[in-house]
Amino acid sequence: MRPTGALHLGHYHGALKNWVRLQDEHDCFYFVADWHALTTHYEERDVIEKNVYDMVIDWIAAGLDPEKSTIFIQSRLPEHAELFTLLAMGTPLGWLERVPTYKDQMDKLKDRDLATYGFLGYPLLQAADILIYKATYVPVGEDQSSHVELTREVARRFNHLYGRMGGFEAKVAAALSRLPKDDQRYYEKQRKAFGETGLADAWGKGEALVRRAAAAIEGWTADDTELLLGHLRGSGKSILVEPQALHTEVLRLPGLDGTKMSKSYGNAVLMRDEPAEVEKKIRGMTTDPARVRRTDPGDPAKCPVWQFHKVYSDEATQAWVDTGCRSAGIGCLDCKQPVIEAIVKEQKPWRDTAAALTADPKKVHWIVEMGTERARTVARQTMRDVRSAMGLDY
Repeated sequence: MRPTGALHLGHYHGALKNWVRLQDEHDCFYFVADWHALTTHYEERDVIEKNVYDMVIDWIAAGLDPEKSTIFIQSRLPEHAELFTLLAMGTPLGWLERVPTYKDQMDKLKDRDLATYGFLGYPLLQAADILIYKATYVPVGEDQSSHVELTREVARRFNHLYGRMGGFEAKVAAALSRLPKDDQRYYEKQRKAFGETGLADAWGKGEALVRRAAAAIEGWTADDTELLLGHLRGSGKSILVEPQALHTEVLRLPGLDGTKMSKSYGNAVLMRDEPAEVEKKIRGMTTDPARVRRTDPGDPAKCPVWQFHKVYSDEATQAWVDTGCRSAGIGCLDCKQPVIEAIVKEQKPWRDTAAALTADPKKVHWIVEMGTERARTVARQTMRDVRSAMGLDY
């Protein structure tokens, strides 16, 4: 996440809650993307440090466990910048210009000077962030899928350029010659289909053929398998791993005015807001505009508060709200009270944990320091592989 300071409920339900769950299922790396913050806010240096640690405190308060996952700061690892630079040498400019969010952000942030190399190149920096840990999955929403796909393309191109050993074509031909003629033609058909369409079906059929050959042909080696699988996917040896997008359940909470929740819009409920502040904010939320008077019936689907009920209320409470709103049997303040109580209850352990961490900032710094060193071990190994593949290990 980019360090924007203390997080709000939209951050928690949109991403952070899934991060907490995933740390029990995978070896997870979660980092503060402070370099990415500079791609659009490069002049706001005074608040970066505070924003970084406020955000890490919210992560830990919400349940991220430094013993289960690796928590670190991007800028503490120059290996990210090195991989970004090396990938930039072979990444076509057009790939960056066509990223959907590039033009979208240019339009939305017209008040900022974004005609910079850093802003154009941020998707490639994202790719480096992912590829340096040889990630298998990247948890993202649908709107970020294009960034993961660019990362896959960058890895594929790198492997194509640098994963081929000397005499690659001759070695591929020699390995293929050991297959029956029909299998050679079938392999070539699937290789062309995968290269043209990228369909998993073509890849699966080609891979299955190679695996069968490995089990059936005497003297077949692991190098033969790696060679033909690399040729099948249009690359050589896999130095960088192509990650998959992991589309987890995302709950999008609206802001207090019904638009996207954002601190910059002034419509957010922060994860650590005090109970009185939560009550004030929720009681002032926009509701169905049809309910001008207490006796006017409403439609929950047109009311932002209903989206909070879908997250925070049980079925019985939701049924009570739905019936009461449509019949004007309850007022909007009646409807909001269960939401207020549920949010305050959810926030209490967050505030308690955060208070202890805020009182002991050295503990937070130590957590980040340990995570950064764990991440550095992995990043350095990947960079050794990358430098070797590019002929830079002299």
